[in-house]
Amino acid sequence: MNSDTLLARITDYVNRPNPYPLYAELREAGPVVRQADGRYLVGTYHEITTLLHDPRISTDPRSRPAPPSGPSEEVPPLPFLRLDDPEHHRLRTLAMRPFGPPHSPGRIDAMRGQIADITKELLEALLDREQIDIVDDFAYPLPVTVICRLLGVPRQDEPLFRQWSDAIVAAADVRPEEDTTEPDRAGRQARAEMGRYLVDLADQRRGHPSDDMLSAFINEPDPAMRLTREELAETAVLLLIAGHETTVNLIANGVLTLLRQPDQLERLRRDPDLLPSAVEELLRYEPPVHMRERISLADVDIAGTTIPKGTSVVLALASGNRDPKRFHDPDRFDPARPDNQHLGFGSGIHLCYGAPLARIEAQIALGALIPHLNTATLVQDSPPYRQNAMLRGPRHLLIAIRQPA
Repeated sequence: MNSDTLLARITDYVNRPNPYPLYAELREAGPVVRQADGRYLVGTYHEITTLLHDPRISTDPRSRPAPPSGPSEEVPPLPFLRLDDPEHHRLRTLAMRPFGPPHSPGRIDAMRGQIADITKELLEALLDREQIDIVDDFAYPLPVTVICRLLGVPRQDEPLFRQWSDAIVAAADVRPEEDTTEPDRAGRQARAEMGRYLVDLADQRRGHPSDDMLSAFINEPDPAMRLTREELAETAVLLLIAGHETTVNLIANGVLTLLRQPDQLERLRRDPDLLPSAVEELLRYEPPVHMRERISLADVDIAGTTIPKGTSVVLALASGNRDPKRFHDPDRFDPARPDNQHLGFGSGIHLCYGAPLARIEAQIALGALIPHLNTATLVQDSPPYRQNAMLRGPRHLLIAIRQPA
């Protein structure tokens, strides 16, 4: 097959259950491969890492050249995840303030007990069931409940922001260029509606703060450190989405991996101290984020290829995580893998904002689940996957639990 169709094949839903052979084909074709649509696809660890740290590789969609037909549609305000420094650094720093001072226990660490309690409540409601959907019954409600408490969002509004989140995430996917217009429009509308909803919630706490992040943002005493309304809207939307989307996939992919490898499941059951290392290995072996798309701000030379200015670059993080030039025996799941500097949350200045919370939630969730998985079997393997190729994970993960006689 032609290497210039790799991106189209990787994003084709038929390959969602197992894109890894295509990633191996990508690495074999070369570190950097031009695609038929003009984009460049990068699949090797060291080249991906280099580009993630290169300031000439932009996350800002406004960096794209205007189409020949004229100026593109106006881009609305963007979250700091889609901005470059110095504006990215300013907004990220302001958004981090409510989490607590750097290098000290902060708001997320303080929530460990709450996360454990929420996990226990969810599991207790499931233990007498003979069949469970790990996604709908556990992996989704856990991080949603946690991020709602962290931000101060009423849990009963979850159906509302789930619809918005789905539209925003669909717009953020890596897709063929001709398929972008409608998802982009729906994503912008959903982002605007969710932003207004969250700013309205924050306004209700102005002068009457409670112990949540929306209160902290709206009642920031230092005018120099205060977010504008637009910045607050974009930051709160980002927090709400980043606070649960990656975690749902991480937990679901983790359960699927362990049920497929009962020897490693038993290893973790016997040695729960391996859990933090096992979560890092899951982030390498079955990461929640498979790709990121960037734009080159200048001609960039990488691995003997020149990526022209203004070109889209797709960084296949999940391919880099399986690069045998970086990881020994990369297709093997090893919960005790040493030197595991994976790309599961990206790298560089845009390292995933929700990573610390996702790690804690995954450790607690899998630690609570593992003792109950020894009598579990997959109802369907492979399970149905989400449409999204960038945020890859099961849409449903049905398991059967054999109850004691």
